[in-house]
Amino acid sequence: MSGIYIHIPFCKQACHYCDFHFSTSMKKKEEMVLTLAKEIRLRKSESSNEKVETIYFGGGTPSVLSSDEIDFLIATVYENYTVIEDPEITLEANPDDLSSERILELSKSKINRLSIGIQSFFEDDLQMMNRAHNSVEARKCLTEATQCFDNISIDLIYGVPGMSNEKWQQNIETALSFGIPHISSYALTVEPKTALKKLIQTGKIAEPNDEVAQEHFMILVETLQANGFIHYELSNFGKEDYFSKNNSAYWLGKKYIGIGPSAHSYDGISRSWNIANNPLYIKSIDLDQLPNEIEILSLSDRYNEYIMTGLRTIWGVSLDRIESEFGPTYLDYLKKQGQKYLDDDLLSVENNILKPTKKGKFLTDGIASDLFYLNLE
Repeated sequence: MSGIYIHIPFCKQACHYCDFHFSTSMKKKEEMVLTLAKEIRLRKSESSNEKVETIYFGGGTPSVLSSDEIDFLIATVYENYTVIEDPEITLEANPDDLSSERILELSKSKINRLSIGIQSFFEDDLQMMNRAHNSVEARKCLTEATQCFDNISIDLIYGVPGMSNEKWQQNIETALSFGIPHISSYALTVEPKTALKKLIQTGKIAEPNDEVAQEHFMILVETLQANGFIHYELSNFGKEDYFSKNNSAYWLGKKYIGIGPSAHSYDGISRSWNIANNPLYIKSIDLDQLPNEIEILSLSDRYNEYIMTGLRTIWGVSLDRIESEFGPTYLDYLKKQGQKYLDDDLLSVENNILKPTKKGKFLTDGIASDLFYLNLE
């Protein structure tokens, strides 16, 4: 097994674009931490004799937890699972939580990787997104975090309405000036039931433009590659030896256990997900019951997942693996469906590995969905 993901379902305030599961009320935070620890214990049999290589605190905003609470959850994992000698332990954090004292405190804990939600270095973007931090805090926390942590990732959002190519370039250059070894970057997407969706519907914010997002994406890829970053997954760029081990395991189809409300798990055969409701999650774990739904993955499901994750990564889709794991029917289908993308120079095959070309990268998700095998079984 590769990893344990722990979902911390609390945020100080709701970002306008976010549709993840969280609560802005911290009332049940202490109770939630105890419940998360209990779920970690309840599920130890799922790891059998396998070793945990990564522990990842996601959310929500995990940095709202105290250092003692984080240490307690890490210790609970160590007590109940076999953890490798030097695991990657990541904490997602927001700049407003990363004071000098907090960064120093975290550097003395088992956390050895920070994933910081910067999103933009510009004040107007941060206000439009309703982020809890400002641009001064974004810069200050990176100046201090880089003195205590070597392994840092930051998030940046592109395709923001009204953001010029020059402004986006400046965001990237600012990130590079801190010597960060990993950058995750996503296009601003409008999810249903978010404040952003409402603001667009009422005409307060312009709708994101796909062409602008594509231009920003190309600028991002070219700038980061010119600065020694490897574009190892559609939204992720890392220097050599700084790829996210947690995320890479997910893309490579390794097993993981998701702890906490709304967290997903995968064991190679089935996928399960916990209820996205804090009180019901706490109540269920209190009764020693896992509040999850399980889906047994069919051969087509597993093929589709491999296509989706493979095409998004530097490792691509192995045609040999398609044939050996899924059979000649799937291989023939993939070749037939993929031919038009090969003809249009959006996909290429080298050493029997199917990958998007430079031209096809931004369109990867759409191409992948067209290669899915539907209703076979």
